[in-house]
Amino acid sequence: MLRLRSGLPLSLLSCSLLPLTASFSTAAQAQTSNQLEAVTVTTTRANSTVKESPQKITVISREDIEEQLAITNDQAQVLSNLIPAYAPSRQKLTNSGESFRGRDPLFLIDGIPQSNPLRDGSRDGYTIDLSMVERIEVIHGASAEQGLGATGGIINFITRRPEGTGLSQHIGVGVSAPTDYESDGLSYKTDYRLEGIHGDWDFLLGGSYNSRGLFYDADGRAIGVDNTQGDIMDSESHDVFVKVGYWLDDDQNLELSVNRFYLEGNHDYVAVNGNRDAGVPTTSVEGDPAGDPPRNEVLTTSLSYNHRDLAGNDFKAQFYTQRFRARYGGGTFGTFQDPAFGANLYDQSQNESDKIGGKLTLSRDGLLDNRLKLTTGLDVLQDETSQVLTQTDREWVPKTQFRNIAPFLQASFRATDRLTLQSGVRYEYAELDVDTYTTLDSYGAQTVEGGNPSFNETLYNFGAVFQATDWMQLFANYSEGFGMPDVGRALRGVNTPGENVEDYVVLKPIVTDNREIGARFEHGDVDLEVSYYQSDSDFGSRLELVNGTFELKREKTEIDGVEADLGWQVRDGHRVSASYAHVSGEYDDNGNNVVDTRLDGANIAPDKITVRWQARWTSKFNTQLQGRHYFSRSFEDDDKDFDGYQVVDLFAAYRLPKGQATFGVENLFDEDYFTFYSQSATLLNDRYFAGRGRVVSLGYNLDF
Repeated sequence: MLRLRSGLPLSLLSCSLLPLTASFSTAAQAQTSNQLEAVTVTTTRANSTVKESPQKITVISREDIEEQLAITNDQAQVLSNLIPAYAPSRQKLTNSGESFRGRDPLFLIDGIPQSNPLRDGSRDGYTIDLSMVERIEVIHGASAEQGLGATGGIINFITRRPEGTGLSQHIGVGVSAPTDYESDGLSYKTDYRLEGIHGDWDFLLGGSYNSRGLFYDADGRAIGVDNTQGDIMDSESHDVFVKVGYWLDDDQNLELSVNRFYLEGNHDYVAVNGNRDAGVPTTSVEGDPAGDPPRNEVLTTSLSYNHRDLAGNDFKAQFYTQRFRARYGGGTFGTFQDPAFGANLYDQSQNESDKIGGKLTLSRDGLLDNRLKLTTGLDVLQDETSQVLTQTDREWVPKTQFRNIAPFLQASFRATDRLTLQSGVRYEYAELDVDTYTTLDSYGAQTVEGGNPSFNETLYNFGAVFQATDWMQLFANYSEGFGMPDVGRALRGVNTPGENVEDYVVLKPIVTDNREIGARFEHGDVDLEVSYYQSDSDFGSRLELVNGTFELKREKTEIDGVEADLGWQVRDGHRVSASYAHVSGEYDDNGNNVVDTRLDGANIAPDKITVRWQARWTSKFNTQLQGRHYFSRSFEDDDKDFDGYQVVDLFAAYRLPKGQATFGVENLFDEDYFTFYSQSATLLNDRYFAGRGRVVSLGYNLDF
């Protein structure tokens, strides 16, 4: 069997790229359903297959990613289109409020955490360009194997790697524009990739550039720019990705990867406040905003060593670093005011995080007469984070050092030919180190005594997968998740005298108890997966908007939901699929340890149905028609009630003698709507944003 330099058999790798449930690519429609059993998910640490998992897992293929990118240049929208329980995109640089099963997802790149445990600036969704990504592995719900931050779910971007033999290149170009044509609404993108294998060496060099124009709504109005949290419209971004591997022998290899992502607003527009009561959206006009433009600047490096037969074990070691800089827009906010700097003070902030960490994984299969598989490992992380005010050189969040060490053990036991049991334990030890500091003047310039608080938790997981019939599989899972609250937000907001870091209860970790039951069906041309889940935390975390600034609330929270994915292979080359996601949640508003108040749109997504028809008409021509309906929803605050909407998208591709041309239409019927976040998470007139109107995209890709 031909083996690629990835270390996987070619047949297995091709299967691993097949999408699951409702996300089948047109390029793979001819594949039979029994191949789904071979899909390997590296995010599980034990390289489990989807069919072995006692919880819902989705693998998004490269083909699916490319089809979505041909429709939209909003990466968050790509995730929302393909992950049923992921909230609607805000269509902004920030992903605050883009919840996953009612909680924040943990973003990873090749297993490297992108989310910041100390100061959640909600910028972790834009740390890599999707053109550098081979597939996306999604674990729905908590994972004890991944630990820190994995309280609600995991989204792991698996980067491209060299394939085949010899030297190959790829180039892609694209342009998009609103149908109510405006020259400032044009967007351009291009990506290039060079990869090759020579002897024991393999390499991949990739680069991308994306220039996004102004966004327009269905009425032809320029959508309001968010010069505070950051925006993807009217911005430029680039990504440089390098991966180099060396094979010591057939079982051992070293791999170095470096990814630098940069996105910055052009700062050409200012917002004109809307009026929620009158239904008037925030718009944009040309102007010169104060301060420096918002941006994301991320450098991620990884050195990995793999040995696939270390005394019969599969051994993996990974060392990584990340430099993360997220600059936000500013304003004359009350929080920033200080008489020492004069009246009506303008300022803006920047999150600065530097991570260094490592992961060790040792797995052994075939024990106890080929019935037992054991996986053990150790994760270590050090993160140093602060938030500074760039215009006045003040410290908003004090420099905080976080250290985390977590060993784990996971077992999978095939009790019978039909029943597989899984169980695991993970021990989390976390330590904070904060020097004595003084809060901003607006908080009363409180002196907070530093300290070195530590936390430890033992997390357990249990699961079972039962093959009831040849076509029906049942699964159940209990898993505990561990995460830290937004430490920086808590520390910067101290406004009472005499506080000290050691005894500040708000800093206690978040532990979630997650339960899930479900079933998978594959019968003939039809496949179905349904699951019900609960996610509870006795001391959860919630954001609440107070005087224009989100404050951290620590309260008991309970979340539950349902997900369903249905697929029907109508005939060769034609597949229809549908998915449904429902989530609801409540929190304890009065401290009586009973949840009694519904979570709002900053924490909970609306119910959603997605329908997709994928068709391969000829060997050269294929299309996709997809539609999403977001159901209306009421909240505790009537002013935040959500008025639902629906959006339809179209994709088409035609293979030319050389290369492939693509055509995409986002919001085909030009639906006029306000984004979910604007309706249900905030009441601010300057954040009352309409959604994008119809956008047409053309692209061309060539592999040579």
